[in-house]
Amino acid sequence: MRTTVRMRFALLFAAMAFLIGALLLTVLMLVVWQRLQAPDLGPAVLELGGGEVVALDRRLAAHESARVEGYLLDTMDTLRDRGALALLGTTVIAAGTGWWAAGWVLRPARQVTSAARRVAQSHDLTERIGYDGPQDEIKELADIFDGVLGRSARVLDGQRRFVTNASHELRTPLAINRALVDAAIHGSGATAEVRRLGESLLLVNARHQRLIDGLLALAEGEQAVPDRSGFDLADVVEHVVDQASAEAVERGVTVHSAPQNAPTEGDPALVERLVQNLVENAIRHNLPDGEVWVTSRRCGGSVELTVANTGPTVPPYEMEAIFQPFRRLNGDRLGSEHGSGLGLSIVRAIAVAHDGTVTARPRDRGGLAVAVRLPYKEE
Repeated sequence: MRTTVRMRFALLFAAMAFLIGALLLTVLMLVVWQRLQAPDLGPAVLELGGGEVVALDRRLAAHESARVEGYLLDTMDTLRDRGALALLGTTVIAAGTGWWAAGWVLRPARQVTSAARRVAQSHDLTERIGYDGPQDEIKELADIFDGVLGRSARVLDGQRRFVTNASHELRTPLAINRALVDAAIHGSGATAEVRRLGESLLLVNARHQRLIDGLLALAEGEQAVPDRSGFDLADVVEHVVDQASAEAVERGVTVHSAPQNAPTEGDPALVERLVQNLVENAIRHNLPDGEVWVTSRRCGGSVELTVANTGPTVPPYEMEAIFQPFRRLNGDRLGSEHGSGLGLSIVRAIAVAHDGTVTARPRDRGGLAVAVRLPYKEE
């Protein structure tokens, strides 16, 4: 059985008190037994007048000896019973004292744990535990944790800056290439072969542009959201569904939208990108004449966004893979006309940055159902 540190303290105190008390009780009973033993005086005698000495009746002597022995045994039984009760009470008191002492000793550890939990839940690596207690093992542990947070923050910031700078730097040559290809295929001297080649290059350029936009959104989504404002998730859902209606009609997909009041807080632009990615994925990864269901509602202490669609059957073991960057179902990677492979990765990053969660499950009749939960905020 695995026990907590505090329980171990209590059990240790109780065991020590029990052993010491049992030893003292045993020694005490031995001493009392030895001291209460009457010395052997031989046959009892009675001196009569005239110097005549007559031995007492042997039966009277035996009766007296039995009475003394019974008294000794009763005394030892009483000592044993009351000593056992005292030992039990002492053990209980020692266990309670050990429990209290453990709580007092571990109080700094609880403070460090609470601070570490707050830092972990905030997703802000700039926060620190900042334990200012005496220079002991707990302070050393807190300082080590702060050091790890500092190094992790520097590494993540470096990665995000690299992705952001690289994405911005790549946008310029892509824009130049797109302009040059447009000019070449729309020129008066462009042949049919040049136009076909130009259109293929424009498709590749557009896919690269989506990839860069996805990398930027992923880098932004993984950052903490320090400045949060309240908004209704239902408004975001209505806006995104209106924007996606043209693509849905073009692909022959019917979108059913049922947004309910779902107040939350965060960055509305990032949450809009989250909803947009889910709705676009549901439309693009669908069947001809398929359907999409988008709902928002309050669910206890959180708000929930659900996006479900028809489509091919999805095996349950693929659920985690679809949230990884550049991964799609059946192990497909880049090269698909449906997007950059970052859609659900961005959704998870934005949800986590807003202290939310994302889960996906396959529908019985094919397709997916993705649920996003964000914190509820009273209006």
